[in-house]
Amino acid sequence: MQKIGEIKCEIQAAEPGEYATLFEKYKEDTRSGVRKLLEQLHKKEEAYQKELLRTEKMKEFERKYEDLGYVCGIDEVGRGPLIGSVVAACVVLPRDFVLEGLTDSKKLSEKKRDEFYKVIEDKAIAIGIGIVDERKIDEVNIYEATKVAMKEAIANCNIKPEHILIDAMPLECGIPTTSIIKGDLKSITISAASVIAKVTRDHMMMEMDALYPEYGFAGHKGYGAAKHIEAIKKYGPCPIHRRTFIKNFME
Repeated sequence: MQKIGEIKCEIQAAEPGEYATLFEKYKEDTRSGVRKLLEQLHKKEEAYQKELLRTEKMKEFERKYEDLGYVCGIDEVGRGPLIGSVVAACVVLPRDFVLEGLTDSKKLSEKKRDEFYKVIEDKAIAIGIGIVDERKIDEVNIYEATKVAMKEAIANCNIKPEHILIDAMPLECGIPTTSIIKGDLKSITISAASVIAKVTRDHMMMEMDALYPEYGFAGHKGYGAAKHIEAIKKYGPCPIHRRTFIKNFME
């Protein structure tokens, strides 16, 4: 008879597609330890089915427009920081795409975002990135710069989408669009785009932290944390600070 410890390892390592097989395999085992493990497996199965329902609901907008052709989601990261670029991502996913736990990137841990980035990068049909730097942001304002980044992301996507889903803001780009309030929570492609954009910009901030360690970019990613503002007052702005964002700190 197989040891309970071995069964535990088998159940813990199981993927959702293997749950039914494990239930069948151990359903006649009356040992209390095995019964508890099967109860845990049952809870995992319930949680997975609940996640599938959530994910399917997040495909509502994608399915609404899928007859038109490729539907992409667009999101941006970096409108609020005091430094660096605003980054937008355009993502097209397969219709059967499932990524348990995918949601707005701001609600994910850094570790989980990095994990999801790799999965999305591997499974996406197409990804485009748009980056607009601090000089352009200072020139045209962050709202207009965000639109430019989004258009660049679409242009850099290796397939042209027939419909675009956008988180909240309107965008005129020659392609039909749908603006969705809290879209990064309601659309699976916008959620995926938010992860791609967030991880891309965070990696850029890590590179900037190595160049300008006195500002602590690795920790706050350029946002207006107290330590960041203190560093600006102490050292002055560095080349990637948005001058229109920090003028009040320089008086």
